[in-house]
Amino acid sequence: MRLNLSKPICFFDLETTGVNITTDRVVEIAVLKVHPNGKEENHRWLVNPEIPIPKEVTAIHGISDEDVIDKPTFKDIAKEVHNLIKDSDLGGFNSNRFDIPLLAEEMLRADLDFDMKNRLTIDVQTIFHKMEQRTLGAAYKFYCDKNLEDAHSAEADTMATYEVLKAQIAKYDEIENDTKFLAEFSSRKKFADFAGFIVYNKKGEECFSFGKHKGKLVTEILENEPGYFGWLLNADFPLYTKKVLTAIKLRNFNNKLL
Repeated sequence: MRLNLSKPICFFDLETTGVNITTDRVVEIAVLKVHPNGKEENHRWLVNPEIPIPKEVTAIHGISDEDVIDKPTFKDIAKEVHNLIKDSDLGGFNSNRFDIPLLAEEMLRADLDFDMKNRLTIDVQTIFHKMEQRTLGAAYKFYCDKNLEDAHSAEADTMATYEVLKAQIAKYDEIENDTKFLAEFSSRKKFADFAGFIVYNKKGEECFSFGKHKGKLVTEILENEPGYFGWLLNADFPLYTKKVLTAIKLRNFNNKLL
């Protein structure tokens, strides 16, 4: 079957040095770009993370320091990756909670503005968990009746994710072949940032989701405790979270001038 697309969608997967979106780095990225006419194009890069890859992580994805020592850094390939995905929606397996936030961090470190406005995201894992509660390998076997060879290879995981989504659409009548529906169905709680430090309340206002100001409006805290904003910018928070906080502060300031 063909996905019903109004614009291209890039399914992608990252292999990394770990699972901390703030401090860990990409070692492999694979992108499968699917166009509305059904055309597919594959891209893959091995990446020098510029930090050691822990042995326990290498044991999972098979990529060692020796494999990437002579490979480009993410900053070297950032523009190429950005140009590939900038006109597209994004899809992946656990991508909303991990791959997209970490990709945003890498883009910002490479001095490229990564923005999710006017872009839908489809998390195939969320659809799977809502419908079946399993893992990617099990999803691939369940939906496609295939064994996932080379699991934790970014390229294999990307292809499997794409095939699973198409099988999910074909299997469930309640799942529509529409990117907007899929994005909404595969979303979890709405965050203003990727990491979940800033959430939206029922009125669509940004609130902190952690610490002493949990549940309080970001605008109120930034106005009443200006030192808290400085602390946040200097603390070990993701770059994208800091970008969102700065945008909220500037927006609030500009509104006062009107």
